[in-house]
Amino acid sequence: MGTLYLEVVTPEKSLISQEVQTVIAPGSLGEFGILEGHIPFLTGIMIGGIRYVSGEKKEYIAVTGGFVEVHDNKVSILVDSAEKAIEIDIERAQQSMERARKRLEKERGTEDIDFMRAELSLARAINRIKIAGKRL
Repeated sequence: MGTLYLEVVTPEKSLISQEVQTVIAPGSLGEFGILEGHIPFLTGIMIGGIRYVSGEKKEYIAVTGGFVEVHDNKVSILVDSAEKAIEIDIERAQQSMERARKRLEKERGTEDIDFMRAELSLARAINRIKIAGKRL
């Protein structure tokens, strides 16, 4: 199997920059996979997990929204935030999930609660917990 070059970049840092065999990502229309020789394309990335295979290792990254571009065996993923599964603090993610759930339990229309923000926070926390579980 051939290789392609994977870059995962956030506004703060470059998280991954290496040769890999495969990439699977959560696109706006569903999960998609990329192998060597994939046609060029650009699509959105949703909250979810990126999986990639490098040598004998399968790695996982929790990501939020962004974009992916595939061109000439290079996969460039630009996201708002990304965190390797092995670096996720599960306890902190669970606390974030509980805070978001408590906010969402309040009655809609409560002036001091931004429900859309709480829903996104809950989705990110659940995703981080799910991806952290893949490291085991």
